[in-house]
Amino acid sequence: MRGGEAEGARIIYRNRHREKGEIWLETALRVTRNPKSGEIDGVVAISHDMTEHKDLEDKLAVLASSDGLTGLANRRHFDEQLESEWERAKREGTPLSLLLLDVDHFKKFNDQYGHQAGDACLRSVARVLSEQARRPADVAARYGGEEFALLLPNTDAAGCAQVGERIQQAIRDLGILHALNPPSRLITLSLGGATLLSASDKLHCTSLIEAADKALYAAKESGPDRLVMSGQVIAWPGSIRA
Repeated sequence: MRGGEAEGARIIYRNRHREKGEIWLETALRVTRNPKSGEIDGVVAISHDMTEHKDLEDKLAVLASSDGLTGLANRRHFDEQLESEWERAKREGTPLSLLLLDVDHFKKFNDQYGHQAGDACLRSVARVLSEQARRPADVAARYGGEEFALLLPNTDAAGCAQVGERIQQAIRDLGILHALNPPSRLITLSLGGATLLSASDKLHCTSLIEAADKALYAAKESGPDRLVMSGQVIAWPGSIRA
């Protein structure tokens, strides 16, 4: 601005405050000119505290990216993160894994115990997933209805399966009664996993979802409380390859 490249500017930044700790400030700057020569002789800055406004923006951003019932990431945020992590895996040559999870016979659970119990069940599942999304880049999301997703960057197939097994055990340990889900008669999950070992420009990130979805279908067809990784052969009549 002092060099004459701009007449004004507006910046938003954080600053330390002696009483409030840290605040957000918005500063508007404008050059001043000598009334006789017209040359720039200074810059005037006017600042105001916009911490409350910024906090509201942040809260709205969280609401826009999270599921209202479970507090997990919503489908839109998950799709954005999947695309971002796919591109990163492609650049860095790292594996990317995805787990799709479905509550077994959830409609029967709702019909038997009521929608309030169904909502409580989904929140319990969400808490388990949140606990398993241990790294900053992991994304636990409500994918839709009683279906959830867990995105695991830099995780190979073995690691993905281990996370899936931990989730299954944690759900069993909750001990939520589901009389119409034999043989355990407890709430259980079916899980389908897929791992991208090397991203290609010929593939789109939706290919990872498709692979995990096929594995989830195979898991549900082979019985409740099953985990199937994409490419695994399941032994039941007419053996289906996930």
